[in-house]
Amino acid sequence: MTEIAHGAVVALPGEAILSRWWRTVDKVVLGCLVALFAVGILLGLAASVPLAERNGLPQFHYVERQLVFGLLAFVVMLVTSMLTPSLVRRLAVLAFFVALVAVMLLPVAGTDFGKGATRWYSLGFASLQPSEFLKPCFVVVTAWLMAASHAPGGPPGKTMSAVLTLVILAFLAAQPDFGQAMLLVVAWSAIYFVAGAPIALISGVIAFVGVSGVVAYHNSQHFARRIDGFLDPEIDPRTQMGYATNAIREGGFFGAGVNEGRVKWTLPDAHTDFIIAVAAEEYGLFMVLFVTALFAVITLRCLMRLTRERDMFARLAGTGLAVLIAAQAFINLGVAVRLLPAKGMTLPFVSYGGSSLIAMGGLAGMLLCFTRLRPQNEIGDVLLSTPR
Repeated sequence: MTEIAHGAVVALPGEAILSRWWRTVDKVVLGCLVALFAVGILLGLAASVPLAERNGLPQFHYVERQLVFGLLAFVVMLVTSMLTPSLVRRLAVLAFFVALVAVMLLPVAGTDFGKGATRWYSLGFASLQPSEFLKPCFVVVTAWLMAASHAPGGPPGKTMSAVLTLVILAFLAAQPDFGQAMLLVVAWSAIYFVAGAPIALISGVIAFVGVSGVVAYHNSQHFARRIDGFLDPEIDPRTQMGYATNAIREGGFFGAGVNEGRVKWTLPDAHTDFIIAVAAEEYGLFMVLFVTALFAVITLRCLMRLTRERDMFARLAGTGLAVLIAAQAFINLGVAVRLLPAKGMTLPFVSYGGSSLIAMGGLAGMLLCFTRLRPQNEIGDVLLSTPR
């Protein structure tokens, strides 16, 4: 007898796709994702107007673009969440190879927009950051390889995924983009851990990250400059970190009030990497806690549901995607409050940026797909069952 792994819901023959999707999707996680999109638009209204004025553009130029990107991301999320896990896997594998080739070609055809790191393609009307699309697809491909390695006569998926990860890390380090590289290492480690990684291997990964950090510090001025700035006990008030720290301090518990913040007029990346500083100054600590709680609910609820998932691929892929969202949010928030070195990384679903928003929409759709209710045996029944 089969049953839904996450609840007592049965499959109805001939049921419409939309109706089945609404019955089986995690509405709590969906509501949190919608709330994050809404927070992004709200903060975009505050943070993007000064940037538009500095660039001689209409006042709500960036707000309108973020609204368009956000709607596209929302559509991508909904459509992806309605697909089957097998179809998501196939599409993600294809998208992975396209994104990987795009990342490889960045040194030849990419641009840095004056930021010291070649991470984008300039399309004239917009820019494209392929690593944003590479991340969720990488998680799905890694989960697929590791799940396949558990099948009788399956390929050495764990070794293949490790080699693939090292290749991607090399190309990301060449940009340089150590932040995205770190996210991929975290996601890969989480998937491998759930797939049954030995403690010795986890220790080796930690040692590898430490050694890589030392090598990067001595061979990359871009990386060393950010580490030195983080370790310096004095914060230069004229730097982005100085502006962000002062804005968070000035916001207090309740904030300065809507449109009363000043940091957005002086902080170059107020609409992207330091969007939480704008939230803290205008809406106070309570807005920061609200955003943090949304990410916590998404991550913990998805992980709890995935613990009861029977299909190994869905369990591994969903875990990797949930950890990826949590890790990126943690890094962005940690940088803003100076718990981590400065790193150009957006706050998922909230920061301005077409590549980030649309890629995160796809990631969220995949996560909703893998955590949907499906007719299947309980994982406990599978583990405890004896062959007949």
